[in-house]
Amino acid sequence: MFFLTDRLQFPPVEDANAEGLLAVGGDLSPERLLLAYQNGIFPWFNEDSLILWWSPNPRMVLFPNKIKISKSMRKVLSEDRFTLTKNRAFNAVIDQCAGISREGQEGTWITQQMKLAYIELHKRGIAISYEVWEDEVLVGGLYGIDLGHIFCGESMFSTQSNASKFAFIKLAQELEAKSYALIDCQLHTKHLESMGAEELPRNRFMEILQRQV
Repeated sequence: MFFLTDRLQFPPVEDANAEGLLAVGGDLSPERLLLAYQNGIFPWFNEDSLILWWSPNPRMVLFPNKIKISKSMRKVLSEDRFTLTKNRAFNAVIDQCAGISREGQEGTWITQQMKLAYIELHKRGIAISYEVWEDEVLVGGLYGIDLGHIFCGESMFSTQSNASKFAFIKLAQELEAKSYALIDCQLHTKHLESMGAEELPRNRFMEILQRQV
């Protein structure tokens, strides 16, 4: 296991163990976080844990042009029920993502330390949020890291049915129009798979990531 020091560096992602754990320690400075994402690595740890850095194999991704939109979601998209904004309420989105109850998960990995780190990245224009509103009430959204050709999704939430799907579909459509290579979804879930995400071998993901970094 690689233990990070104050030096801004990570080991090669090929050194990750079978679960995808690559390194331990370091900090959540904007410089280290950006370096991590540029090298296919992300932090994920509990409140009482050391900082853990991951690079799983395979990697869950969505190619924007492969987003699956169900018949029911097409109806939602055609209605005026939801309004989408971008970077209007980043702090509120990350708070909601941290506080939302998730099946099979106790507590949250979005600790106060993580919140402050991503809020700082947002101030620097690196962390981006998409907000979904219903009657001026925030009902869904997502946030992630924008690398210019890849969007690294971190978390999303929904307090009304289909609100997070609405945000994810709108994100994919916008990124397709901007010729982004893919959305990094990190880990497999059935929900993401149902929306068109797929698993890529890590080496293929890294080829795409490093093409323009």
